Amino acid sequence: MKSRIHVDQVVLDHSEGQKSSFHIIPPLALVTVCRQVLILSNGAYGRRQAKVCEAAGIPYTLREFPEDRALDVSAAEELLASDSFTTVTAVHCETSSGVLNPVQKIGQAVRRLQPHAAFVVDSMSAFGAVPLDLEEAGVDYLVSSANKCIEGVPGFAFAICRLKHLKTTKGNSRSLSLDLYEQWFNPRFRFTPPTHTMLAFHCALRHLLSAGGVTAQAERYRSNNATVKRGLTELGFRQLVRDGDDCYIITSFLCPSDPLFSFSELYQRLSERGLVIYPGKVTEADCFRVGNIGDLHQEDMVRLVEGVRDVLKEMGVTTPVRYD
Repeated sequence: MKSRIHVDQVVLDHSEGQKSSFHIIPPLALVTVCRQVLILSNGAYGRRQAKVCEAAGIPYTLREFPEDRALDVSAAEELLASDSFTTVTAVHCETSSGVLNPVQKIGQAVRRLQPHAAFVVDSMSAFGAVPLDLEEAGVDYLVSSANKCIEGVPGFAFAICRLKHLKTTKGNSRSLSLDLYEQWFNPRFRFTPPTHTMLAFHCALRHLLSAGGVTAQAERYRSNNATVKRGLTELGFRQLVRDGDDCYIITSFLCPSDPLFSFSELYQRLSERGLVIYPGKVTEADCFRVGNIGDLHQEDMVRLVEGVRDVLKEMGVTTPVRYD
């Protein structure tokens, strides 16, 4: 894996994706008055990083941006120029809404304005399908997991690290099991390894490479996403995220105002047809999400759109759906 993505070090962790945030943030910011983590957030997963800092007792600044658009690079630059931070974090694809954030531009701003700060990217739902030059973006740590765009199974996470910086974090961890440095320093898992998940991940990586790599994966996801967007737009649905800021991983659609429309009923009727979408929302706006990653293809997306059309008809919802 290291040779394929041209990085210093990849550290595997026997836990799900969320725990990788606990691995990365606590070791990088010592609890002193002058050391702070800057969290650039435009959704639920950015805010979750703030909860990580709170749990670890780490001072942080949470800068929140609108959930329906990408992080504002100019505003981020103003923040970086106004204070001193030991760590700066951003989410690559904010899956609570479907926004793709400009992490490369943000990373370049961090390198220019806070050259000693570590830049951490949460790429849970983008790594493996959304190209990113880690060196060009100045990324010190990127965290992701075995499932999502790699299409393995859940069970472990990994951190792609700039080794020079990782070596400076020895002794900083506030946890025994979540000590990223010690996990790297020891050549084996310090606790029971998730062998079945790692084997599945190995198979998924081989399949990804044989199918054309990240470029081909991205193209298939783009095609899937375009089919869903086109089909639901024809039914009258509006997207939460404005064009240009959206990603081809997942899309949020605003719930229509028709009194006969019920998301819970839509979800249940689709599930009965073998079509499962996200069961709820984590945005402030009233919307629902449709993901299109995994071993899904054009015929799956067409079947979903047809399923939504049929369910709306059964519910008595007029199409195109309306927004009063």
